Amino acid sequence: MTITRRNNTRMLGSQGPVLLYAHGFGCSQKMWGAVTPAFADSHRQILFDYVGSGQSDLAAFDARRYASLNGYAQDVLDVCDAYGLTSGVTFVGHSVSCSVGLLASIARPELFERLVLVGPSPCFLNDPPHYMGGFEREDLEGLLSLMDQNYIGWAQYLAPVVAGADGAGQTAGELSDSFCSTEPAVARVFARATFFADNRADLSRVTRPCLILQHREDALAPLAVGEYLHAHLRGSTLRVLPVAGHCGHMTHPQLVVDAMRSCFGAE
Repeated sequence: MTITRRNNTRMLGSQGPVLLYAHGFGCSQKMWGAVTPAFADSHRQILFDYVGSGQSDLAAFDARRYASLNGYAQDVLDVCDAYGLTSGVTFVGHSVSCSVGLLASIARPELFERLVLVGPSPCFLNDPPHYMGGFEREDLEGLLSLMDQNYIGWAQYLAPVVAGADGAGQTAGELSDSFCSTEPAVARVFARATFFADNRADLSRVTRPCLILQHREDALAPLAVGEYLHAHLRGSTLRVLPVAGHCGHMTHPQLVVDAMRSCFGAE
């Protein structure tokens, strides 16, 4: 099986620097649809679905591999290898994919020019007094228990929380549809890997420059999380977007595009 088939990869454009987009938990490459047109004339853009998400090959899903974010980071590296990429890649990740991208950059720093992190969180769990990720362990355990008991109900509950006030309606609906279209057994594995990961100790190992795009009001990644990342990622830039929700690339794509263009400079 080819990686392009396994991960349902697509390349848009044939010239220019490479943008590699990685979606968040329960989502797919379709969530970048409002961002990619802005770079159609200037970049080659690669989109893919993690194994088990979107239109990837579900038969390739391995619960052991994908129980850890390292398994998803390997997907990123596999996709880059499939396209023969060896350097100059700008990784654009949302939510948990930000941590995935950081892990991939630690494994292969020479591959990446920079990383753009949309709504990142190195750890969703609170660890007082020095770190507040936004959730108590029992809250997340309860969320996963709801997933087991009533998968559709879980999706309908979580989608508006992720979408936030700015995403009420269309974005929440898109997220709910995406959550519901994911095989429940796969979603459980990805959910546990996402919400119980703690990648804070990895931050000091990141050597590539990072643009942190923090949402001003985000139930999943509070402002303090963006500030924590900025303090612990050497050479990082923090931009706080006036967004209420966790999906600025869907609800306010122009803000994300403008921040990316500013980061790229004259490129």
